[in-house]
Amino acid sequence: MAKVFTTDDGKEIKVKKRHHSKNEKIAEYAFLAPSLIGLMIFFILPFFVIIYYSGIDNIVNAEFVGLDNFTALLHNSAFLDAAKNTATFSAIAVPLAVVISLIMAVILEKEIPMRSQFRTFFLSPMMVPVASVVLIWQVLFDHHGVINEVVNFFGGTATDWLESDYSQLVIVILFLWKNLGYNMILFMSALNAIPKDVLEVATLDSASVLQQFRYIKLRYLSSTILFVAIMSLINSFKVFREVYLLTGDYPYDKLYMLQHFMNNTFQSLNYQKLSAAAIIMALVMCVVIGALFYVENWYGRDVEG
Repeated sequence: MAKVFTTDDGKEIKVKKRHHSKNEKIAEYAFLAPSLIGLMIFFILPFFVIIYYSGIDNIVNAEFVGLDNFTALLHNSAFLDAAKNTATFSAIAVPLAVVISLIMAVILEKEIPMRSQFRTFFLSPMMVPVASVVLIWQVLFDHHGVINEVVNFFGGTATDWLESDYSQLVIVILFLWKNLGYNMILFMSALNAIPKDVLEVATLDSASVLQQFRYIKLRYLSSTILFVAIMSLINSFKVFREVYLLTGDYPYDKLYMLQHFMNNTFQSLNYQKLSAAAIIMALVMCVVIGALFYVENWYGRDVEG
């Protein structure tokens, strides 16, 4: 059976649909099999195992208890503190990562001196190993570190930054330092993809630079903003690595994240509590990401396609 397509000049082109033989289909499934098996073993099966664990009292008895594990978890002070700290950190770090990297991309889009050097400078943190980052931050923010030496020089009082109310601010700075460069490159790529003719028409219509940015560039950047926000949100949960290496299993109260709680719960072999926490965390992430998709779809709907 052939499909008929009509070109712009009125010509008709017939394209015959190619039928796959039985051997070709078997070969296709054979190539897909390793990926499907891996997906089943490492993603789908553990997903159902977690749901199973969250509904039983313990692995030995395996007695179904319904939502009791979730109820107990929501009354657990350690979990509530970890959830609060993680939500606070993400609410501060993620918007800053999006806004600052966008501002940097807009600035570096202009013809400024040493633009290439600035790009390299902001991307360099991505090449630094986590252990080196932790060492740098210990040198800077330790009680006898560089920052406190500067504070003492100007007559201030030294602060143990990682054991104070400023501890989360220190980690926010670390998070931004590690992620701004990658986000900035994504925004620069998206800015270059905006149709130049649209901006030229706006200039001819006497639109200011701010108006062009607000009504044109932001709308074309909506999908990139969504992607950067989601990636920054995911990376905000990964900051546990740095916090753990800096402070250990039980850090200062404001640095006790959900990953600390889940890691300590895993060490105590409380799989029921761990599974319930993982499901709640996944549901919250789905809601947040779904809300971001809805906002992006509403805001950038007139520039799609």
